[in-house]
Amino acid sequence: MRIDDELYRLAIALGRAALERKVRIATAESCTGGLVAGAITAVAGSSDWFDCGFITYSNDAKIGQLAVPPRTIERFGAVSEETALAMAEGAL
Repeated sequence: MRIDDELYRLAIALGRAALERKVRIATAESCTGGLVAGAITAVAGSSDWFDCGFITYSNDAKIGQLAVPPRTIERFGAVSEETALAMAEGAL
């Protein structure tokens, strides 16, 4: 996969910030289909600060892997701020 130069620079900056703060990063993606995790893992040494990535394209995956409440998806839709927040919480 070819990563856009700007996205790659952002991933490098994210890695530096994670290392400075001594935190590890996890991603929870849907429509991006792993693009964010792909950009992160394109950075040499990202295993020092990147923990894992979830690609939950289907609603069943969001519910099963990230424990997104079905009601959240039913009420707000799969592509909504509420569902994205629930996905982020589930990735922790």
